[in-house]
Amino acid sequence: MNGTPTPILHRIGGKPERGTSGRTSPVTNPATGRVTGEVVLADATDVDQAVRAALGAFPAWRDASLSRRSQILFAFRELLSARRDEVAAILTAEHGKVLSDAAGEVARGLEVVEFACGAPHLLKGGFSESASSQVDVYSIRQPLGVVGVISPFNFPAMVPLWFVPIALAAGNTVVLKPSEKDPSAAGWLADLFAEAGLPDGVLNVVHGDKEAVDALLTHPDVQSISFVGSTPVAKYVYETGTAHGKRVQALGGAKNHMLVLPDADLDLAADAAVNAGFGSAGERCMAISALVAVEPIGDELVAKIVDRMGKLRTGDGARTDVRPDMGPLVTGAHRDRVAAFVGAGVDEGAELVVDGRGAPDDAEPGGFWLRPTLFDKVTPTMSIYTEEIFGPVLSVVRADTYDEGLALINANRYGNGTAIFTNDGGAARRFQNEVTVGMVGINVPIPVPMAYYSFGGWKSSLFGDAHAYGAEGFQFFTRGKVVTQRWLDPSHGGINLGFPQNG
Repeated sequence: MNGTPTPILHRIGGKPERGTSGRTSPVTNPATGRVTGEVVLADATDVDQAVRAALGAFPAWRDASLSRRSQILFAFRELLSARRDEVAAILTAEHGKVLSDAAGEVARGLEVVEFACGAPHLLKGGFSESASSQVDVYSIRQPLGVVGVISPFNFPAMVPLWFVPIALAAGNTVVLKPSEKDPSAAGWLADLFAEAGLPDGVLNVVHGDKEAVDALLTHPDVQSISFVGSTPVAKYVYETGTAHGKRVQALGGAKNHMLVLPDADLDLAADAAVNAGFGSAGERCMAISALVAVEPIGDELVAKIVDRMGKLRTGDGARTDVRPDMGPLVTGAHRDRVAAFVGAGVDEGAELVVDGRGAPDDAEPGGFWLRPTLFDKVTPTMSIYTEEIFGPVLSVVRADTYDEGLALINANRYGNGTAIFTNDGGAARRFQNEVTVGMVGINVPIPVPMAYYSFGGWKSSLFGDAHAYGAEGFQFFTRGKVVTQRWLDPSHGGINLGFPQNG
């Protein structure tokens, strides 16, 4: 892009706002390294303005009928489905993922929108007639109020769609703070909600960094926080938000393992390892980053993975003439961080089978390039094993037995996702029972649940007890209330019969 970078503004109360902080941050095209946008960064005053807009819109939205809320979500779903290519192009331009990955991200977000359209059923309470003499008891679920959503750079459309549609369907109003690295998709989604009929102030977008995050975490009128990001930040968000009386779901980092048993279909396993390890440049919390090969299949499996890696093309995700399989990393700083891990792996003694450092031959040299990288004979003490790299680096660990491989996975501090590849149903059933991880795939490398289940890990991959979307999403964004009622009986002359003595 030539010329002045495009300003990327907040959306507060249905209007674009520049804010009061005066601070901005550049937004780059990762495939070229060129600055394409300038996003405004909120201060506490800007966040307060957004919260006040949401607070003002809350009473009318809370009282809107379930049918009205569902109609708007249905309209949004139709608009998003028809215009998914627009937002996919935005994702590729700012995040760097190839168009097919971007389209897949939008598709997974659409699943949650469709699920949220069923809010009238999902918000039903219970009723017990005659719990005592002339006394009925029933339960209802009510919205929290103003809720905050803090979303990460790796899924700028999907993660907001994990939370925002369900929060809105439940009757809440929302302040969304997307990543400042690729912020435009959030504004695009907010505009689409407005086009679908969402009233002004019900969904607000504030851009920013830690200053905006802290303002949301401490604001007295924000009732809950939904967060996805790294484990250290998730822990900080959870501790700060709960200390200020908020309900918090903070999804953290991951080190996802794929356990391959000797009886597995190795071609299927190799395909899965390549797709799950290098898709979206490894910048996803469900990426496979550690492959545990149970001997004696290690050498054969590594050879099959190398063969498939040789056919991958890395390049500008927006190009439709060559259709690359993987794009650049999101920023130069992140590319350098991942490259440093590759160097550390070599220094620590791992076998660097495929070195992805360096730009593709036909790519712009200013892009943030790091091609698929494979290590073998990695040990659990190496930094490339212990740390979340969040890039296209796959580490192969050798194990002698199923039990040794399982112990490796269970000893890891993360517990987001895992997979086992085997043709032994008994081994698969044992694995799903024994592994201490929140989401498990059996011959499926990336076991992201469908929208009618819930997404979330265990251990240091989740702070709080509510997973994202699904039934747990509606539970998180509502509070339960139980009503006990008694009415005078006209057949008894209006006499208040009261509770029985034992009742």
